[in-house]
Amino acid sequence: MRRFALALLLSASLGACATVPGERDRGLMVAPVLPGADARDTFSYARPEIARVAHVELDLALDFAARAVGGTATLDVIAAPGASELVLDNAGMTISRVTDAAGRDLPFRTARPAGKSDAPLTIAIGPGPARRKVTIQYTAAPEAEALQWLTPEQTAGKRHPFLFSQGQPILNRSWIPTQDSPGIRQTWRARVTAPKPLTVVMSGLRIGEPEDLGTRRAFTFAMDKPVAPYLIAIAAGDIAFQALGSRSGVWAEPPVLDAAASETADTEKMIAAAETLYGPYRWGRYDMIVLPPAFPYGGMENPVMTFLTPTFIAGDRSLNGLVAHELAHSWSGNLVTNANWRDSWLNEGTTNYFENRIIEALYGTRRARQEAALSFADMEAELAEAGMTNPLTALNLSETVAGPDAGLTGIVYDKGAIFLRTVESVVGRPRFDAWLRGWFDRHAFQPATSAMLLADIRANLVRGDAELERRLMLEDWLYKPGLPANVARPDPAAFAEVDAAAKLYAERISQAIDYGEPRTARVATPQAWPRWTSAERQRFLKAIPRDLDREELRVLDQNLGLSSTGNNEELFLWLNLALANRYEPVLPLAERFLASVGRRKFVAPLFETLMGEGTWGQGHARRIYAKTRGTYHPVTRAAVDRLVK
Repeated sequence: MRRFALALLLSASLGACATVPGERDRGLMVAPVLPGADARDTFSYARPEIARVAHVELDLALDFAARAVGGTATLDVIAAPGASELVLDNAGMTISRVTDAAGRDLPFRTARPAGKSDAPLTIAIGPGPARRKVTIQYTAAPEAEALQWLTPEQTAGKRHPFLFSQGQPILNRSWIPTQDSPGIRQTWRARVTAPKPLTVVMSGLRIGEPEDLGTRRAFTFAMDKPVAPYLIAIAAGDIAFQALGSRSGVWAEPPVLDAAASETADTEKMIAAAETLYGPYRWGRYDMIVLPPAFPYGGMENPVMTFLTPTFIAGDRSLNGLVAHELAHSWSGNLVTNANWRDSWLNEGTTNYFENRIIEALYGTRRARQEAALSFADMEAELAEAGMTNPLTALNLSETVAGPDAGLTGIVYDKGAIFLRTVESVVGRPRFDAWLRGWFDRHAFQPATSAMLLADIRANLVRGDAELERRLMLEDWLYKPGLPANVARPDPAAFAEVDAAAKLYAERISQAIDYGEPRTARVATPQAWPRWTSAERQRFLKAIPRDLDREELRVLDQNLGLSSTGNNEELFLWLNLALANRYEPVLPLAERFLASVGRRKFVAPLFETLMGEGTWGQGHARRIYAKTRGTYHPVTRAAVDRLVK
């Protein structure tokens, strides 16, 4: 067990967020490190109780030919009395030299433990003052897990290469030498050079105009608010910008920009709705970048520069809940951050709840209730598969079962949101909203734990009311597996029409079988499909029977236009259903989809489905993966590697 005496001292002396002595001209703040075993991060080698990083200053060059990032990182370090070592996280970086503020060499060592892909970088800082500066000269490896280098052929424009990073959860240690733990919040500044005509963006505010260096340009960025290290992000490529409002805009490759701007056009309205709900947006600007399709996630909430997948572009804003989700992270996740990955639900579950409230404010209760019901169904499916007693179905995970990627998606995202929706249903929305806004205010720019949230609810919502405490079942929600008895279930009316249509579809198939008719003789695809929302269409595709024959699938596709939809969520559900029934006609479409999309949410399940279909599916899976593996981000590749043997 690590001791957090210094962390406790820092918390007490600096308060929630304080200006660093000697750094007032830059407006930098230092966030406290939380004391206590429940805040301990077992996925970082850092020892913040001895010496911790408060600020990172990067001076880097992007080398697209070598697929390398290199330069210097200068760290502002706060050390405990008598501290002699600074421990950082390192995954494959080559460290060439480490110096102190006077330019003197500092001894360092890095040795990767057996079976690990990362290692501690231990620097001998020796005795000295509480505040130190340490400069590290280094190069990130071409295979750095946080970085994906794309060839021109992998971009929309086909003319220039592209680079983007994905740091969550513990990948930034592959290109930034720092303490890569969400509980060790840091301010940062970066100067990055890139070859012309490429443009660099980062998850900080740009300082001034790019500096012309002949064949290269230098871009400078700063984040003066302490953030979790996984939120430091970079992208570089042939990208252009379009303003969406006074404080928001979107970047994308020129061929994609118009569609991206159209799909994100409601962003300013979303910011206003979020502020009305839970307080001011505290980051200055809210910009986004729509990345090439190799990006492994739907979105990543990097401050002031959300990273988005192009797969959310449906042409009708039906999937712009993704934008609402990443925006909500500006409060839940970025403003108040889980101190370690065992409490990932604090980021994602709270954000899922917040996203739904933004959707309700902009698009009405019908869409919000439907999307909440989809979330509930996803959670139920995850619980059914994992088992109600599985420790992975608790919100707060024990060290014995947690991984840096947290637990099960349906729990971290969906059960977390449903917990907050249950609290809201018990205490009433006005009272709940006042508490949640206060939670963000009281813990702004700080790490948090489940224990802290529980204490805050008791102090500011329950307030000694024993009957309310009993009704909320707080400890059951946070620490026990399964689903507590007081769960607020979705309104069945949200999908009444859709569920009736799915039931009729199944009944007609059964009737045809009973009467010895072809199964399509009584087919009942819904006539209302064209006017249904995307949530309704997804619900139908999930609710109809899983075992369909070739002719049923053909008629389903013909009547509903599934193979030609521009909505990737619906297309994914259709492809998964068709492949699970060995429907050969979709194979070319599935192969094109897997070759053009790198989002793990879509890619991994489709390969899993193919691998589950015996020699037929396994042969196709191996053939397709042999072609596409090199185009996927390491996050997606790692998931599929476990499936395709």
